[in-house]
Amino acid sequence: MMKNQKKATWKYTLLRVLIFCFCCALILIFISPLTNNFPKPWSEFLLGTIATILVFGLTIAFTRWEKIQLRDIGVIPNRQTLRKFILGFSIGLLLVFLQVMLVLAVSHSKLIIVPGLSIKPILIMFSLYFILALREELAFRGFPLRSLNYAIGSWKSQLIIASIFSLEHLAGGYTLFQAFLGAGIGAILFGIAALKSKGIALPVGIHLAWNFGQWCAGFKNEPGIWQNFIEKGFEAKHEQISFTFYILVMGLAILSFYFYHKKGNSTTHNAGTNSERPD
Repeated sequence: MMKNQKKATWKYTLLRVLIFCFCCALILIFISPLTNNFPKPWSEFLLGTIATILVFGLTIAFTRWEKIQLRDIGVIPNRQTLRKFILGFSIGLLLVFLQVMLVLAVSHSKLIIVPGLSIKPILIMFSLYFILALREELAFRGFPLRSLNYAIGSWKSQLIIASIFSLEHLAGGYTLFQAFLGAGIGAILFGIAALKSKGIALPVGIHLAWNFGQWCAGFKNEPGIWQNFIEKGFEAKHEQISFTFYILVMGLAILSFYFYHKKGNSTTHNAGTNSERPD
């Protein structure tokens, strides 16, 4: 599509993206009361599963409305999907490991393995975080990010989607600081991974590994495989240190994706992506 045609249509693309994200929010609003009667984590797993199916249905409808194909936004599995997912999962685990080790090195806390833990709760939490990561990546880094990327370029689309992602977390109970600086930075990482790899498999892997790894290390305010014991009186300082190192490792990951692209593909000038819209 020619540049003048893209300029003429980007407002319609943005409108469709906003409608899509609003519909995704409505899905959570209407499905959540139907699953609340189930005990956790099954209520969350059921909510995530139903929402993922419905978001994928929305994705089909909106890609047709936008006149692009599902393969153009990277939500259809192919021969590279598993490899990208495993790579993303490995990157996510590395990020968790770095953050946890840095926090333990400078804070008044330690990890103690949970006694008598069976494989069942580990598999349940892995499955839960997988379906939640898949839902969020479909809802934000699928149709919304990729269609905007074709219309207005990578960093403008990134900022728009990161803002919407932050607003969803704000509505979910995050503080303003946590939503926009915490979830927002995560959104940039997942977004650049999606644009660089031209699909959601890589960011789903990173997203899953980050949340599951944090749970394993007891950094989700509940015991995982380990329990994070914080010395009394250092709880607030521990939270500050954890957040500081979160920003550090996420920032390093974003820069790594950005500069790896700049080195590896000098023919593209748009922050790790090809923003040319498919015909």
